[in-house]
Amino acid sequence: MPRLTTDTVIQRHIRSDVRAMRAYAVQVSDGLVKLDAMENPFRLPEPLRAALGARLAEVAINRYPGSRNDDLRRALAQHAGLPAGFDLILGNGSDELISMLSLACANPGASVVAPVPGFVMYDVSARLQGLHSISVPLTADFELDEAAMLSAMAKHQPAIVYIAYPNNPTANLFDDGIIERLIEAAAGLVVIDEAYQPFASRSYIDRVVRHGHVLIMRTLSKFGLAGVRLGYLMGPKALIAEIDKVRPPYNVSVLNCEAALFALEHADEFDRQAAVLRSERAKLMSALQALPGVHPYPSEANMILARVPDAAALFAALKLRGILVKNVSNLHPLLADCLRLTVGTPEENVSLMSALKSSLEESTR
Repeated sequence: MPRLTTDTVIQRHIRSDVRAMRAYAVQVSDGLVKLDAMENPFRLPEPLRAALGARLAEVAINRYPGSRNDDLRRALAQHAGLPAGFDLILGNGSDELISMLSLACANPGASVVAPVPGFVMYDVSARLQGLHSISVPLTADFELDEAAMLSAMAKHQPAIVYIAYPNNPTANLFDDGIIERLIEAAAGLVVIDEAYQPFASRSYIDRVVRHGHVLIMRTLSKFGLAGVRLGYLMGPKALIAEIDKVRPPYNVSVLNCEAALFALEHADEFDRQAAVLRSERAKLMSALQALPGVHPYPSEANMILARVPDAAALFAALKLRGILVKNVSNLHPLLADCLRLTVGTPEENVSLMSALKSSLEESTR
């Protein structure tokens, strides 16, 4: 029998659809002002960093996670204002929660519907679990296309409908009336993804009690803990209990759990940081609107989507000037010549605007 080669094993045993996929790409940011990933740019003040370090030093990392995760679940429920009769489960970021939802709903022939452009993991996770993924384009102004969404839902009867609130990468909140009508028409779960809730003017948490098939998904990444990887999914207790059955055991580490509890105990500091970022977002929006040829779109997140004369050229010019943003123009036709700009610190935003002005002036010479 001939010796197996790596290529032979890949061709024989790795799924063809997986071979055809691209891995999630993370841009190299060393030495650059990092404004590409919607992270909170602020670190904790030094006294809180020291206190967190001392607290983590006492965590029993030789033991599997235990009841401390239950403490975190209760703290998150209180923080979110979770209604009575509802529960939540924890995930290693929202990505794992999306995978759990796909796995729990992966009946033969099941499908998922999501508007695009949107968060890529709705589609990726669905396809990896064998669900049919149906993408419905937004309107030209990045609103939900109600007729197209209702048509896709009527045709495919999806197990899951995802609605990001605010959306990524467009940063806008969709019309509440449309969302309510989509929820009423849904034959399966409706997941309201509130990853950017700390920066938004509205939340669906108060309205979730109206529906027995709606789940709210949040993350602490935008709260200020992107490196901790902690997401949570909220909904009716019976529904959460079913999804919890596919959760891997010990999926949230003791260190992540303790860091999240510490952060919630100091939520006032993270609220202060979010307020600064909302203020900076307004300043950045005004500055972008003043630039010739640049069209920024309304934002309820910690990012701004902007259409520019030549996204590829401007992205490269900004990078040469030490600023890293996200060129999203190839993600969907609706995003042609669009850059996504994370709202940074006041100093980072000044650097961004200076680099933008210089790059645009250079391009017109």
